[in-house]
Amino acid sequence: MDLQSERARLILTLRRNGILDQAVLTALEQTPRELFVPETFRRHAYDDSALPIGRGQTISQPFVVALMTEALKLDRRCKVLEVGTGSGYQAAVLSRLSRRVYTVERHKPLLREAESLFRHLDLHNIVTKYGDGATGWQEQAPFDRIIVTAAAMDVPPVLVDQLAVGGRIVVPVGDHDLPQVLLCGTKTEGGLELEEMGDVRFVPLLPGVEADRD
Repeated sequence: MDLQSERARLILTLRRNGILDQAVLTALEQTPRELFVPETFRRHAYDDSALPIGRGQTISQPFVVALMTEALKLDRRCKVLEVGTGSGYQAAVLSRLSRRVYTVERHKPLLREAESLFRHLDLHNIVTKYGDGATGWQEQAPFDRIIVTAAAMDVPPVLVDQLAVGGRIVVPVGDHDLPQVLLCGTKTEGGLELEEMGDVRFVPLLPGVEADRD
């Protein structure tokens, strides 16, 4: 399989489907998705679809990764919080567009694998934490951008509290068994201004951490 050609084909698909931010497209093109999926699914690494990564989790569809990343409107000054490291793919993309990424994961084995990939790819501006992402990362707040890669029942107030005024948060909202909607919010002095970005499907945002088992 010619992975470079497959990657280029995916970028063309994303562009046709409305992803227009060239910096975002370049970040995805520079991030080898095949490293973030289990070997069993490697031949599907550049399909525009979500794939299982174990522990009941998935690596998101590239279009959704691109859409959420584009909605954040990142620049090299941004300090970003990611809730749900998962495979590490989204964090790797974010790291190419921002100053620093703080990412929290509740499954320690997944976090270990992601950390190994970050080192392999020399992504030194990613800071990881094993913990309950639903509570954010208070010690590092405020954040310029927050991205949540699991579906909450509503925009978590604790995360909004950790967002700087003028900052942006992207979060899927809705029950796991029902259609979910992707929301993008901008924090103002008066509250959070929300915009709907379409239907999505994510695993649920769960509290606490999973027991450390291999």
